[in-house]
Amino acid sequence: MEKNKYHILVVDDDDKIRSLIKQYLVEKGFLISTAGNAENAKKMIEIFNFNLIILDVMMPGQSGYDLTKELKESKNIPIILLTAKGEVENRIHGLELGADDYLGKPFDPKELLLRVKNVIKMNLDPNKVLSSKIGEAELNLNRMIIKLKNKVKKINLSEKKVLTKMLSSPGKIFSRLEIGKIANITKERSIDVMITRLRKKIELDPKNPKFLQTIRGSGYVLWVK
Repeated sequence: MEKNKYHILVVDDDDKIRSLIKQYLVEKGFLISTAGNAENAKKMIEIFNFNLIILDVMMPGQSGYDLTKELKESKNIPIILLTAKGEVENRIHGLELGADDYLGKPFDPKELLLRVKNVIKMNLDPNKVLSSKIGEAELNLNRMIIKLKNKVKKINLSEKKVLTKMLSSPGKIFSRLEIGKIANITKERSIDVMITRLRKKIELDPKNPKFLQTIRGSGYVLWVK
C-alpha cells in the first residue's frame, strides 16, 4: 500500500489505546485521524473522506454499536469494531449492524494491521470479486453472467451490486435495509424476490439454499465454499 494513500479514523475514548493505534498505523504508511467519542467522530466524518473507521464499542455517550448503525444508514464507510467483550453474541450483534470486521481487546497490533488491510482491500478493490465461484456456480460479474451446470444466466445491475458486496464479506449478515440500499430497492418484498432470483442462479437446490441463506429475523448471508 502506498504511504498515506488510505485515511483511517480511530475512535476510542481511551487516550493510550488511541495513541498506540495511531502511532503503529502511521509507521505502516497510513494517514490517521482520531476522535475520543462518537460526537467528535461524526464531525470529522462530515469533513474528511475516510477509507476506514476503527471504532471502540464501549464509549461514554453514543456507543460504537449505535454509531455503526447510524453511519451504515447514510454512509458507505467500512468499520472495524474494537471491544473488550469477546462473546459471540456481541460479535454477531456488531456484524448485524453492518460492521465489516470485529476485533476483541486486547489485540496484537499485527492482527489489527492484517484486518485493516483485508477490509480496505475488499472494499476498495471490487475487481477482486468480479470473477468468482460459489459452489458450482461460476460468476463473471464484468459480463454480468452466472454459469451453472452448463447453463448461462444473466444478472441485472442490482443483482451484480448485491453479489459484489456480499462476496467481499463472506459470512457477514446483511439486513434487508442494507441490501435495499445496495440495490436501490425500497420494498422488502422486492428484496426477497431478488434474493429468490439469485438463488435460482447460484444454487443447485434453490429451495434448500446452501450458500445464500436466510438468517431469521436478521437478513441474509452468503457462504463461499
